[in-house]
Amino acid sequence: MNEKNYALFGVIGPLIAFVSIGVSIALSPWFSWETDALSDLGHAVESGVAPIFNFGLLLTGFFLTIYAVKVLKVHARWTGYSLVLSAFTLQLVAVFDEVYGLLHLVVSILFFVSLGVTSLFYVVERKSYSAVAALAIGLISWVFYWAEIYNAGVAVPETISSVAILFWIIPSALKIYMNEH
Repeated sequence: MNEKNYALFGVIGPLIAFVSIGVSIALSPWFSWETDALSDLGHAVESGVAPIFNFGLLLTGFFLTIYAVKVLKVHARWTGYSLVLSAFTLQLVAVFDEVYGLLHLVVSILFFVSLGVTSLFYVVERKSYSAVAALAIGLISWVFYWAEIYNAGVAVPETISSVAILFWIIPSALKIYMNEH
């Protein structure tokens, strides 16, 4: 495959995540944005949709790793390496689901921190305003959550910060696909 085709993995990966999360939520009437974490959907013992949720995260990490290694690191070297780490920690969130307790918490924190670091690398390397916006939105969503400015489950800042990073990942992949990067 050529660079153009590998670039599509930067679009497919995130779409898989949001489809699998969306399907998991739709099939889980017990899920609450006010009290739950997204990872509650991946609890291997307590969630009937854990295979959908966790496999979606694993597949997303796989596609983002390929995108980062085959394409992104050519256009933004350190961002590419950092995205590999983010993709790997996302896979660890799926492998070490909530059944693993503290270990799951640690890999989840590493994942969200790595998203911020990856965005920061992209800001520096590509002078990207969309990455600045993603970083700011993600950080603000977590600060507001910790400061209890709004009353919601941790799924809310998890979703906001994850969606925010798409502001630069998907456009970067599409620019490379269209040979505009």
